[in-house]
Order: sequence, then C-alpha cells, then structure tokens
Amino acid sequence: MSTEIRKMHANDYEDVYRLWTSCKGMGLNNLDDSEIGIGNFLRRNPDTCFVAAESGKIVGAILVGSDGRRGYIYHTAVHPDFRKKGIGSLLVEQAVNSLKKIGIHKAALVVFNRNENGNQFWEKMGFTVREDLVYRNKTLTEMVRMDT
Repeated sequence: MSTEIRKMHANDYEDVYRLWTSCKGMGLNNLDDSEIGIGNFLRRNPDTCFVAAESGKIVGAILVGSDGRRGYIYHTAVHPDFRKKGIGSLLVEQAVNSLKKIGIHKAALVVFNRNENGNQFWEKMGFTVREDLVYRNKTLTEMVRMDT
C-alpha cells in the first residue's frame, strides 16, 4: 500500500481532528483547534500543511506555519495503526521542503515533556532540545484544553 502525501485542505478537518484525537499526548483546545481555527491557519499557510493518506483514508497530518522568518511545526500525528512505516518522516520531509521553498532557514516546535514517543521521533528527525530558552505563553482568550 502506498502513502500519498498532499496539501491539507479545510475540508479535511473532520478526518484530521479524528486522527489527532486517536493520538495519545496530543494537546488540543477548543479555539485554536476548532474547524474555524484550523481553517484560518490553512488560509495563512496554504502550502506548508500536509496530510498522508492510504487508500483515501487520512492516516497522518502535519501543520506548519511561518512568520516569514521561522517555520513552526504543530500537531504532527500518525494514526497508531500506521506508525513505524515512515509516514511521519515523509510528512516532516515534505514540510521542511515547503519551508525551504519559501525561504525559511530554521524551524521550531514544542513537544510535551511527557510525550516520550514524540520526543524520540523529533530527536530522530534531527530536532534538538534548546536548553538556553524558556518557553512562555499567555492566553488572550479563555479556552478549554482537550489533551488526549
């Protein structure tokens, strides 16, 4: 069975959201990860977000955005039944190539400490831990976290 990697579209939302909720450790919230929130993200980043499909079924996804200076990777997921087949690596490769194509030279991402599988994956993909930074966050609108 071959895996198709293609750009993510707004009409993929339900399938992608279902994928995210099938992945333990995925941090989701009701605003940013709503259909409207993801639609807005895709409009701003139409060429850097991808899905992986097998036999027409979405089995992987990666959201990638840019501020024109740095790339930011979010919500990378492969359905548990399709892991260890190189799908995550294909998604990351496609995303990194899309960032290079638009002139981005560096990418960053955030992974929960407790997400051992995610941290192992990103280490394998060449992403290193920055010990010299403190990640800071400020909520501008109250939201509900829906960690899986």
